[in-house]
Amino acid sequence: MKTVYTLFILLGLVMDVEAQSIRKNYQEMTDYERTELVNAFYDIRNGADLFDDMANFHMEFFNFDNTADPTRLDLHFNLPDEPQREIFLPWHRRQMFELEQAVQDINPRISLAWWDTSIDQSTTSPLWNQNFMGSFNTNWSLNRNLGGNGPLPVPSDVSNLYGMSNFNTFSNELERRAVHRGAHVWTGGAMPTPLSPRDPVFFLHHTFVDFIWFNWEEIYNSSSFLRSSMLRYDGTYSFNGETLPLVNPNSITDTRSLGVFYGANGLANLNNYIVSNTYRPQEVFYYQFLIRVGNNFIVPSGTDCSIESVNEILMVPGFEATSGSRFLASIDVANQSNRPGIKTRINNPYKHVENLQEIVWEEDNKDDSPVLLQAFPNPFTEKITIKLNKNTDCSVEVFNMMGGLIRQEVFQNTDTIIINKLYGLAAGFYVIRVVDAKGDIIIAKRVVKL
Repeated sequence: MKTVYTLFILLGLVMDVEAQSIRKNYQEMTDYERTELVNAFYDIRNGADLFDDMANFHMEFFNFDNTADPTRLDLHFNLPDEPQREIFLPWHRRQMFELEQAVQDINPRISLAWWDTSIDQSTTSPLWNQNFMGSFNTNWSLNRNLGGNGPLPVPSDVSNLYGMSNFNTFSNELERRAVHRGAHVWTGGAMPTPLSPRDPVFFLHHTFVDFIWFNWEEIYNSSSFLRSSMLRYDGTYSFNGETLPLVNPNSITDTRSLGVFYGANGLANLNNYIVSNTYRPQEVFYYQFLIRVGNNFIVPSGTDCSIESVNEILMVPGFEATSGSRFLASIDVANQSNRPGIKTRINNPYKHVENLQEIVWEEDNKDDSPVLLQAFPNPFTEKITIKLNKNTDCSVEVFNMMGGLIRQEVFQNTDTIIINKLYGLAAGFYVIRVVDAKGDIIIAKRVVKL
């Protein structure tokens, strides 16, 4: 049974229970929440299979910096030199939200959770129990190799990110270094490949990445993007008969725009939020520990909101449920113990993908090959300067959009390559390749002529 803590019902209609989110470390989830999250993942996979759709999309648009088609947009590794293409953090935030909505269609009280890879690093962690993330490895043929491919981050890797006040620097370091990279390579299987969303732990990992961005934005409030839409979320992509909405990445720099909050260390602060029922006819916020509600948390007339804790809810100044709203705050004394338990978990292995390559990260560059540091300006008008991390003998080739070679120059023992007299080129996209003395392509870079 439930004991009502605080109750306001004013002129409101009773609606179907739906939900918004208080995300938390999976270790703060109740046993019921963990079970229901896993049950929902199996239901999603056995239905229209959003996991497979997301994985295939992720692979198709992963990264095209080394392709002959510079017009294609992509998801990864656009910083530091192509901020006009950057969508890594908001794209994955919206991806987490899409899966979370599918979970809440099944059980409205369940939110995504995160795996803190900087401290939770054991191969025998509860994360990998057969009743949680462990069962997917066999049932979905994920072929994980926990701990076999590289280290996880340490706490200082996370704290150092919070000292970076420039957003592009923060985002680039987060994406390319251990905090993001570590879980992918450490987990193995699908995770270090472009099909990584096949593994449900991908979503716990990226919820942690999103939590770090949430914390950074709370400090600096300065995330910004040059694009006004994102791949998949551009108003043209359909899944299971539904066209996904157009999403401007700048509209979701604050998770509150999605009704998403983060709880940590036994406390969830619900503040600076106006209930709108944009995504759900009733917004339900559920957390095992203390929920503190106030500081401009508003439930306007005509909206419906429920806040539910296993332990404690604290209403503080700044909370308002206006006349005509429906608001319920309650303590879940039974801790959902009377709800259904573990469902039958059906084997549903993914189809094998031939010649699937693992992602190449900067840290994986084990040989002594030159690495691109910067190519500027991009877009360009008359010349381009390419900075390498070491002196090298090389040739530089410039290709047009049709793949035709239009320029070639040879450089010797230099780390700075300057390509002059480009003013005669037509406006558009070009690809610049740097080829070493052995004929190997060491850099391929997409550039834009104004």
